[in-house]
Amino acid sequence: MSSRFDADAGKVFGIRTDLLEQFIETVRRDLKAKVGVVIVTLFLFAAVFAPELAPHDPMAQDFIPLSQPALSAETPLGTDSYGRDLLSRLMYGARISLGVGLGAVVFGAVTGVVLGLLAGFYGGWIDDVLMRGVDVMWAFPWLLIAIMLVSIFGQGVWNVVIAVGFAYIDDFARITRGEVLSIREEEYMLAAESVGLGDLEIVFEEVFPNTVAPIIVQFTVLVARAMLAEATLSFLGLGVKPSTPTWGALLGQGRDFITQAWWISIIPGILIMITVLGINLFGDALRDAFDVREVDAE
Repeated sequence: MSSRFDADAGKVFGIRTDLLEQFIETVRRDLKAKVGVVIVTLFLFAAVFAPELAPHDPMAQDFIPLSQPALSAETPLGTDSYGRDLLSRLMYGARISLGVGLGAVVFGAVTGVVLGLLAGFYGGWIDDVLMRGVDVMWAFPWLLIAIMLVSIFGQGVWNVVIAVGFAYIDDFARITRGEVLSIREEEYMLAAESVGLGDLEIVFEEVFPNTVAPIIVQFTVLVARAMLAEATLSFLGLGVKPSTPTWGALLGQGRDFITQAWWISIIPGILIMITVLGINLFGDALRDAFDVREVDAE
């Protein structure tokens, strides 16, 4: 019995090595992919090692150098309106952005993939019920859903993760269902049924592995959107608690001082733009490398 993927292909962390090789080749020949990988690597490095790299305590206030200009020896990027070192808060804010982005998309992916697998595999009334629910979610803008959930459950990192992740369930459900429908009538699926494999075995051994590539690409793209969502909610005062260092909160705080201390808003805004651009470029490279039809055609 053979699946659409080569059964003999090795895997690293569950990903086929030939796809990893294709991704490396894509990065090697594509300048945009190189830029995306560099930006994502720097962002992850700053987020993971923020406690070791940050020059100051991000919560320590010093009202003497209030809104100190940038490019000083003590505070290279200046301070915020409470005299807290902006560079340190940006580094710790990267941790919040990364945590919210990954957490929200993991929540949305797990829930959406399960719904998509069930709907696509079983079809019939199960498909109708699940996908009509997904269509209802699709009809509402993600920001409206996130604001509603945060307003109900209150501020906090976990509440933001759930609120943003809930808005992305429909994305994963629809893409997973579409992939399942395209492979449900493949020969290896019929062979799996003929040898007596149960539904769970077929779903997790034959169906799900063939949907991983587009899910990974969608995951990467939505991480960038989730980071933007967190920044938007924090900017509106609906995200994490005000004292928590986040890029969106810094944007919101600095709007009242844009003429006196422009760096409080401008620098976080530039970082958000660069990071989201880098993640999108990284996602484009994954999309090109994980194009199943292109890889299998070779």
